[in-house]
Amino acid sequence: MAQITLSGVGHTYGRASSAEGWALDPLDLVWENGNTYALLGPSGCGKTTMLNIISGLVKPTRGRILFDTRDVTNVPTARRNIAQVFQFPVIYGSMSVHDNLAFPLVCRKWPRERIEQKVAEVAEVLDLGRQLQRPARSFTGAEKQLISLGRGLVREDVAALLMDEPLTVIDPQFKFLLRRKLREITERFRLTVVYVTHDQNEAMTFANEVVVMNHGRVVQRGSPEQLFEYPQTAYVGYFIGSPAMNFLPVGRDGGSLVFAGSKLRSGYDAATLPPGKIEIGVRAEYVEFVSEPGENTLTARVNGVLNQGSVRVITLLVAGAPAKVSITRGQPVPSGDVLVRLPADKIRVYIDGELATPAS
Repeated sequence: MAQITLSGVGHTYGRASSAEGWALDPLDLVWENGNTYALLGPSGCGKTTMLNIISGLVKPTRGRILFDTRDVTNVPTARRNIAQVFQFPVIYGSMSVHDNLAFPLVCRKWPRERIEQKVAEVAEVLDLGRQLQRPARSFTGAEKQLISLGRGLVREDVAALLMDEPLTVIDPQFKFLLRRKLREITERFRLTVVYVTHDQNEAMTFANEVVVMNHGRVVQRGSPEQLFEYPQTAYVGYFIGSPAMNFLPVGRDGGSLVFAGSKLRSGYDAATLPPGKIEIGVRAEYVEFVSEPGENTLTARVNGVLNQGSVRVITLLVAGAPAKVSITRGQPVPSGDVLVRLPADKIRVYIDGELATPAS
């Protein structure tokens, strides 16, 4: 495994005469050895471009790529010792599972005894030990993806494991099991993993660190908890979480934030906030239904109910602004006019879409 450093790396598929010309804005980024990362963002945001630059399939327009201290910017893919798992499983259908797993080691002229030992080890981890002699083409999509992953795991010279939306074509009922298996494997082998996805649930449950991208730029990097609790931009607040973070437009009255004529207590001093459009953000999971007026309580009207498995999402109108509250299935579902409370310690303030600094 290796530490991967992108130093001033940027890429354009045409001429970068303006900021809009970059598919990947020039950036500096370090992927630590043995850590698991998710590249998260909508289609066209630059995720796959970054992955292909790391693998060598794309040469960046500018900047350098280092594996540890080795500059690999001009090194071809075959010599970067990268293992890749793509959206569609890449296997040799005419070969058995055993021969698929052994193929990278045969190409490296490993001794037969060592090949057998390594294939058996990886097959056990992947729960494929009893199926080594079956033809690979007879497996399901999820199982083929495991075989594809296994071909990367058998190698001991792999600098990093790159996965480009590997669960997209997997049946929904197998996604959870396969994601858990991938997590177990990466932890056991201490792999440097970069996992590309547009699915925030995959990213937040799989990776130790999530890199959120938009329009070719990294907008926030952090642990799943950091992204959920402290989105650095309104975009991240909308993109992370199901449902998305609630945003309400507020004004200021001296040091207080004001919404619909009610002063709100928070960890911010409104008098010291910079000029600009002010919004508060609060997660639907933290908004509470209450029976009596009090601090940070607002009147709302129930607009609908969305069932999301173990939780229900109540849609509201709060002084004309849309908002959502997430409740467990066992809680009663309110109707009509209700009171909701915004916990002061869960309120985040955004100025022109950027997270403000709380009062010290």
